Amino acid sequence: MSKIRKAFFCGNCGFESAKWLGKCTSCNEWNTFTEEILQKPTKQEEKSAVWKDDSKIRNRPKELHSVVTENRLRIITPDGELNRVLGGGIVKGSLILIGGQPGIGKSTLLLQFATRTDQKVLYISGEESEEQIKMRADRVGIKNRNSYIYAETNINTILKAAKQLEPGVIIVDSIQTISSPFLDSTPGSVSQVRECTGELQRFAKETNIPIFVIGHITKDGSIAGPKLLEHIVDVVLQFEGDRNYSYRILRTLKNRFGSTDEIGIYAMDHTGLREVENPSELLISQNNEILSGSAIAASIEGLRPLMIETQALVTPAIYGTPQRSATGFDLRRLSMLLAVLEKRCGLAFGQNDVFLNMAGGLKVSDPSIDLAIVAALISSLEDISVHKNICFAGEVGLSGEIRPVSRVDQRVQEAARLGFEVIFVSKYNYKDEPSYDLPIEVKTISKIDDLLREVFS
Repeated sequence: MSKIRKAFFCGNCGFESAKWLGKCTSCNEWNTFTEEILQKPTKQEEKSAVWKDDSKIRNRPKELHSVVTENRLRIITPDGELNRVLGGGIVKGSLILIGGQPGIGKSTLLLQFATRTDQKVLYISGEESEEQIKMRADRVGIKNRNSYIYAETNINTILKAAKQLEPGVIIVDSIQTISSPFLDSTPGSVSQVRECTGELQRFAKETNIPIFVIGHITKDGSIAGPKLLEHIVDVVLQFEGDRNYSYRILRTLKNRFGSTDEIGIYAMDHTGLREVENPSELLISQNNEILSGSAIAASIEGLRPLMIETQALVTPAIYGTPQRSATGFDLRRLSMLLAVLEKRCGLAFGQNDVFLNMAGGLKVSDPSIDLAIVAALISSLEDISVHKNICFAGEVGLSGEIRPVSRVDQRVQEAARLGFEVIFVSKYNYKDEPSYDLPIEVKTISKIDDLLREVFS
């Protein structure tokens, strides 16, 4: 018989302990240990015997040069944004984790893929019934007649059905509802999530079938369960956005087969998620009035140039201690930019509240957005508006210099395509005067003083 034992697991990092601990020795979090009952089988192969073929030859080490790769390593989906964040398509045999807030559109995104691709898809649902999924599929439109629905939560039964059906893609919604009969702990616990994800990984690698896994997130935005879950999977995608707005952002947090800088942008409507072909128009305010405290940045996310509107509000501090607030931008970098403006330009921000916002809810880490933020801060402080046909691309250093940014040519071309007339960049991006056959003027500056003189004089 299997041996039954008890163990304590950290709900934050998945660390296992034989006794309860007030503070986790791995992640240093307090009061995160919960007790779980484990039922250990005799061998790991016995659990996998449900879906493994015993007649299959045992895997042996191979010489690297003798490994034969297929001509088509990726499955191209009808969703261009999903292809972008995955690095060009779905890699066969990969395990992909998608996380996001409840109701943000994770299930809708994968259901649209299941009903519109030409692959045979098996959709595993542990949260909704088959009738509920059919109602949602009718709303988004069913174009793929080769998609299957299976409402089940037992991991062994799921893998056995997948072995018989032999689909091209498997979708599991969600991993917190799936459980293994070899463990007595409840579904969603650390041990169940880790065990079921490990079984899915072994199944994906041996059958070469890609698997999408939907995961819940905690209140601080991280994916629920141990951090080990993110290490097991090949790709981690985060679905972001505000349910009060129509747009959604699919961001790559981890990708073993591509870049982690890509984002996909969608708009939610009554028929489901729609790809946004021109995200710059979504991230720029359509207000024709010229207001102070606003500046446009020419940024790049992955391989995609984006025009992002930065909004700043500088107002005298009423309650004595000045406030600093940033949405979509690093608060510590905002404090650094304010210190540079005070030291190098003599602008008084010390007794003012400063609020910064990235229009559209996008989280930006590109340092080239510094110049636009500085322009927005000065515009709000002096109550002088920046013309809507001007944009900026440059990194600000501690000495007040404008540092060069990468791929400036793509930024200039995107600004010209959207109708901007002037773009400010670092003069160190060009050894000679920039020459473009584009309807846009490229102005080069070296210090913040040049920005004050050119824009606010």
